[in-house]
Amino acid sequence: SGAVMDPIALNELLPNWKELGAPLNQPVSGDEVLFLKEGGATKTPDALVPDCFHNHGNYVISLGALTKWLGEQAESLGVEIFPGFAASEVIYNADGSVKGVATGHQGLGKDGEPTGDFQIGMELHAKYTVFAEGARGHLGKELIERFQLDAGKDPQAYGIGIKELWEVPAEQAQPGLVVHTAGWPLDGQTYGGGFLYHLEGNKVTLGFVVGLDYSNPWLSPFEEMQRWKTHPSIRPHIEGGKRIGYGARAIVAGGLHSLPKTVFPGGALIGCDAGYLNAARIKGSHAAIKSGMLCAEAAFEAIQAGRSGDELVAYPQAFEQSWLYRELDQSRNFKAWFKKGNTVGALMTGVEHWLLPKLGMKRPPWSLHRTHADHTYLRPAAECAKIDYPKPDGKLTFDRLSSVFISNTNHAEDQPAHLTLKDASVPVSVNLAKYAGPESRYCPAGVYEFVNKDGQDQLVINAQNCVHCKTCDIKDPTQNIVWVTPEGGGGPNYAGM
Repeated sequence: SGAVMDPIALNELLPNWKELGAPLNQPVSGDEVLFLKEGGATKTPDALVPDCFHNHGNYVISLGALTKWLGEQAESLGVEIFPGFAASEVIYNADGSVKGVATGHQGLGKDGEPTGDFQIGMELHAKYTVFAEGARGHLGKELIERFQLDAGKDPQAYGIGIKELWEVPAEQAQPGLVVHTAGWPLDGQTYGGGFLYHLEGNKVTLGFVVGLDYSNPWLSPFEEMQRWKTHPSIRPHIEGGKRIGYGARAIVAGGLHSLPKTVFPGGALIGCDAGYLNAARIKGSHAAIKSGMLCAEAAFEAIQAGRSGDELVAYPQAFEQSWLYRELDQSRNFKAWFKKGNTVGALMTGVEHWLLPKLGMKRPPWSLHRTHADHTYLRPAAECAKIDYPKPDGKLTFDRLSSVFISNTNHAEDQPAHLTLKDASVPVSVNLAKYAGPESRYCPAGVYEFVNKDGQDQLVINAQNCVHCKTCDIKDPTQNIVWVTPEGGGGPNYAGM
């Protein structure tokens, strides 16, 4: 997706990335931090903008283009990359250590039985297996539970990011401008905010993040994002342009207090599969690269020493001595402050990222902790104010299905559903009855809908619409929805994002 990237880790990995043609072409040219209210905004004076929101020296990029380029660099070194084959399960040795992964079977029908196109999955065995699936990786989730990697840690926190890519008239383009917003349309107790980045080539990428610890089941992150675009501080950036891309993805936000143990016998977690993203900066690509480098160095030393299948203890040890640890340590309280309300969160972000550095303090002298997982915060629908969202106009604001269409999402129609229920009765008996069916609103792709058939309410799962954001796996109040890998390379196929 469109991103503002700090090149610090890339500088270490490939110091000559410019000569090699890395697609970091648009330096950040300016920062704006806005506090929105309906119909108006207050711009934070540059002198008061916290350090975490300063982007001097960073680049506005397409993360998809960078990832493709990095893949080419890896392949030139002899690395084999297998796109279209998802790791669907972890394979374990008899002693419980990780042996590798298996790719999913291909050519199964909806009933789970082989069709004429059936191909059996492949087992991939390794001395060490590194998991880099992004936020709420389904294998990472299994590994964290199996090896109790989160013991003694705060529950992980997540947000859902809804993103769009626009092409705008040349006279509206402001290449390198970075805008962050807080406030409207969210209420004072709901964590979230917007971002808007002007890319090269008259492109604008913009998005809205809502913390998945929100309490009102009537809230729809997708509709909040559409409303946000109508604000007079946002509308002029894209009005008259054309929306050319859409996507959504959960992001980790718990920070250092929620970071699990990252190693276990035979493998390790890196990037957002572990939770290295710095929510205070809304940046994770530099952390993903750095954690991968630290893990690779530990694995290389272990293999050189003839080891395999044990814990790469040198990896977390190196992390604790790295600049990434120091960065996350300074931001460790960010999400916890916002649980006390957005006013307190904004104030304490200013204290920890603006005032304390000016006083010569590199880290806050206090720590705050969270104790509850995101799915526990929903309140009964009867206790909450219903939210009436305006209808989309098809020019600036849109519905879910037209959005999914431009994400180029595709799943084979006859494959087994990759969105599964532990108990098929729970969506109606609990989620609909108590929470008014929140899955029909928190999903940004129209996957879940409640219909009444022959006088009976039932949940319909349109798995073919899924953009793989993982929100349902995180926010379902009964934790009854389980996301598993779909067949092959099914899912969104983002272009230019």
